Amino acid sequence: MDPPSSPHQPCEVRAARPQDFDSFVQVYESIAAEGMWIGGELPIDWDRRRPFWDRIGQDERLAVLVAAVDGLVVGWLSCEHTAAGRVELGMGVVARWRARGIGSALMTEAVAWSRRQGAHKIVLSLWPHNLAARALYERFGFEVEGRRRRHWRRNNGELWDDVEMGKVLDDTSPGSPYGTEPPGSP
Repeated sequence: MDPPSSPHQPCEVRAARPQDFDSFVQVYESIAAEGMWIGGELPIDWDRRRPFWDRIGQDERLAVLVAAVDGLVVGWLSCEHTAAGRVELGMGVVARWRARGIGSALMTEAVAWSRRQGAHKIVLSLWPHNLAARALYERFGFEVEGRRRRHWRRNNGELWDDVEMGKVLDDTSPGSPYGTEPPGSP
């Protein structure tokens, strides 16, 4: 299915169901095949990753959202509420459906889910060259919190940096009584 000519396409964002696994695999592999947007690289070991999918609907601290247009899954966003109270996100949208509001629709639901979970913060990482994703996250109030140099080894041996971003949801709880700067900082 080709995307419409209008810049934004209405999509259904919903919780993934067990029967969405094959569609999710197709979406994930199409993005991984590009070799530049997500951490996953082909070939994907789905036997190793399947237990994550099987937790959907059984673990209240995990949500995988899918975006579908006319029944076709064109993107996903995973949310995992960690024991530390943070939600960690991962997201992907099929190339021909990018810049059409799909990512915004997924992010809107992910932020709402994180708030319902009572998370104090949402975190994610992305490649430094992924400027479109960074702009999307910034529109949702995420801020760059750091850069990890030569952090990810790719299948071809390259070492890629990643950028860490976060969105604070709880800004009323007290912070550390020791401040935010290391001892001896000006």
